[in-house]
Amino acid sequence: MWNHPEAPTMTYLGLYSLQHRGQESAGICTAHEDSLYCHIGMGLVPDVFGEEVMAKLPGERAIGHVRYSTTGSSQICNAQPFVRNYAKGQISFAFNGNVVNAQELRFALEQAGSIFQGTSDGEVIVHLIARETQGEFADRVASALNKCKGAYSALIMNQEELLAVRDPYGFRPLCLGKIDG
Repeated sequence: MWNHPEAPTMTYLGLYSLQHRGQESAGICTAHEDSLYCHIGMGLVPDVFGEEVMAKLPGERAIGHVRYSTTGSSQICNAQPFVRNYAKGQISFAFNGNVVNAQELRFALEQAGSIFQGTSDGEVIVHLIARETQGEFADRVASALNKCKGAYSALIMNQEELLAVRDPYGFRPLCLGKIDG
């Protein structure tokens, strides 16, 4: 959701309607001014987000995620979207799919000093993005994704931009929409 005064609420409603796609965890990340705000939790959307939680998610930009495990265990550390701080600011990431070379990439990243908080393929991609130094945000994301083999769709947001991406073959669904106003 981008540039909508009720982005957090609209994202909640979208997640609620997609609850059947994942029932392990749910999360929403919003962008307001120069910061990202995130809330994730284990369980169903209505159990994770109450009025108090929604009131703490300001902004007119938001991404959300409901998760079922394909890789990575069913733990809070793998709930999405997650926010990570890196040299160029903050990044929020929501991912669906499988990166078949994720273990190989993860091993190389760990050998280079990366510290992982979870076990999901998505976190590997975020580390790859953080290590890219050339070009604009979209260029760095594209360069990182070129190292990944698999089928995936993802939403990647920083304080100023929202990118929707999917694997080169388009195996995973990705739907974009527009709301009047």
